[in-house]
Amino acid sequence: MLSFIYDLVNTYTATHGIRPNLLYLSQLHLQHLTEQFSESYDLIQIMDFLGMEIIIDNEAIHPHVAWTRIVNSKSAVC
Repeated sequence: MLSFIYDLVNTYTATHGIRPNLLYLSQLHLQHLTEQFSESYDLIQIMDFLGMEIIIDNEAIHPHVAWTRIVNSKSAVC
Protein backbone atom coordinates (compact mmCIF):
# COMPACT_ATOMS: atom_id res chain seq x y z
CA MET A 1 0.00 0.00 0.00
CA LEU A 2 2.81 2.43 0.83
CA SER A 3 4.44 1.96 -2.57
CA PHE A 4 1.08 2.52 -4.27
CA ILE A 5 0.58 5.77 -2.33
CA TYR A 6 4.16 6.81 -3.14
CA ASP A 7 3.42 6.32 -6.85
CA LEU A 8 0.16 8.29 -6.53
CA VAL A 9 1.99 11.19 -4.88
CA ASN A 10 4.78 11.23 -7.47
CA THR A 11 2.37 11.09 -10.41
CA TYR A 12 0.17 13.82 -8.94
CA THR A 13 3.18 16.04 -8.23
CA ALA A 14 4.58 15.58 -11.73
CA THR A 15 1.20 16.29 -13.32
CA HIS A 16 0.09 19.25 -11.19
CA GLY A 17 3.36 20.70 -9.97
CA ILE A 18 2.28 20.53 -6.34
CA ARG A 19 2.43 17.77 -3.75
CA PRO A 20 -0.98 16.43 -2.69
CA ASN A 21 -2.08 16.94 0.91
CA LEU A 22 -5.19 14.73 0.96
CA LEU A 23 -5.39 10.96 0.74
CA TYR A 24 -8.78 9.37 0.10
CA LEU A 25 -9.10 5.80 1.36
CA SER A 26 -11.87 3.34 2.05
CA GLN A 27 -11.95 1.71 5.48
CA LEU A 28 -10.44 -1.41 3.93
CA HIS A 29 -7.60 0.60 2.35
CA LEU A 30 -6.95 2.26 5.70
CA GLN A 31 -6.76 -1.14 7.36
CA HIS A 32 -4.17 -2.30 4.80
CA LEU A 33 -2.20 0.90 5.27
CA THR A 34 -2.14 0.72 9.08
CA GLU A 35 -1.00 -2.91 8.90
CA GLN A 36 2.21 -1.70 7.25
CA PHE A 37 3.15 0.33 10.32
CA SER A 38 4.11 -0.96 13.74
CA GLU A 39 1.37 -1.14 16.34
CA SER A 40 2.86 1.89 18.07
CA TYR A 41 1.81 4.15 15.17
CA ASP A 42 -1.55 5.81 15.51
CA LEU A 43 -3.49 7.52 12.72
CA ILE A 44 -2.00 10.94 13.50
CA GLN A 45 1.54 9.54 13.23
CA ILE A 46 0.70 7.85 9.94
CA MET A 47 -0.67 11.13 8.55
CA ASP A 48 2.49 12.91 9.73
CA PHE A 49 4.63 10.26 8.04
CA LEU A 50 2.70 10.61 4.78
CA GLY A 51 2.46 14.39 5.01
CA MET A 52 -1.24 14.19 4.15
CA GLU A 53 -4.61 14.27 5.80
CA ILE A 54 -6.62 11.06 5.40
CA ILE A 55 -10.24 11.18 4.30
CA ILE A 56 -12.24 7.99 4.74
CA ASP A 57 -14.51 7.49 1.73
CA ASN A 58 -16.00 4.02 1.62
CA GLU A 59 -17.08 4.64 -1.96
CA ALA A 60 -13.44 5.02 -3.03
CA ILE A 61 -12.72 2.00 -5.20
CA HIS A 62 -9.03 2.90 -5.30
CA PRO A 63 -6.99 5.20 -3.08
CA HIS A 64 -6.50 8.63 -4.62
CA VAL A 65 -4.86 11.90 -3.70
CA ALA A 66 -5.74 15.56 -4.07
CA TRP A 67 -4.63 18.99 -2.95
CA THR A 68 -6.62 21.61 -1.08
CA ARG A 69 -5.69 24.96 0.34
CA ILE A 70 -7.69 24.35 3.52
CA VAL A 71 -6.86 21.26 5.55
CA ASN A 72 -8.14 20.32 9.00
CA SER A 73 -4.99 19.76 10.99
CA LYS A 74 -4.46 16.34 12.53
CA SER A 75 -7.85 14.83 11.91
CA ALA A 76 -9.27 12.13 9.72
CA VAL A 77 -12.58 12.95 8.12
CA CYS A 78 -15.16 10.18 7.95
